[in-house]
Amino acid sequence: MLTRKQHELLMFIHERIKETGVSPSFDEMKEALDLASKSGIHRLITALEERGFLRRLPHRARALEVVKLPEQATASAPPRGRATFRPTLVEPSPGAVPTAVAASDVRELPVLGRIAAGTPIEAIQHERDRMQVPESILGAGEHFVLEVQGDSMIHAGILDGDFVVIRKTNAANSGEIVVALVMGEEATLKRLRKKGASIALEAANPAYETRIFGPDQVQVQGKLVGLIRRYH
Repeated sequence: MLTRKQHELLMFIHERIKETGVSPSFDEMKEALDLASKSGIHRLITALEERGFLRRLPHRARALEVVKLPEQATASAPPRGRATFRPTLVEPSPGAVPTAVAASDVRELPVLGRIAAGTPIEAIQHERDRMQVPESILGAGEHFVLEVQGDSMIHAGILDGDFVVIRKTNAANSGEIVVALVMGEEATLKRLRKKGASIALEAANPAYETRIFGPDQVQVQGKLVGLIRRYH
């Protein structure tokens, strides 16, 4: 018999691994369960290990495996707390609309290029292509698609070669993943953190440092709303 918090954490880890292939960070687990510190997460994980629900994978940072789920487990609402990005992943065949989505339920969006250092969004003069994206992940507003280049966001489930769906906006909350224009000339996809009067652009890969800027040095260009992955 699991406690409510143990059950919430187990299901959060299970859903995140199922959706992204990567277990969530301790910070993400702490925020999702609305706990004050990461020590509470360590205690919950240890308890789940002892009961045979979780296993830590050796020689891999932050890697957890769900061994089993409780019998009452359902795909119910996620645990309380602040929301973190969970990619809406669409896996189409090359050049095809996903078969589960009717043509009338998709919107054609411009693919503006790659999100990589040194390429401001405004500098991309011509769209490379167009892509059909399910309406269910879009909502209101203007959207565009960028191809991801690099591995700085892999622990958020965003891999090199993925296509990210971006809603145009110049505002974002702390903790959201955004397309940010830095110093007017470099576009990057990072998690935005507001730290007093400063803005931090945080990678989801420990190999990359968090970069701190003044509020006038970072311009939000859009917010991540979905992700499309193709298998060739």
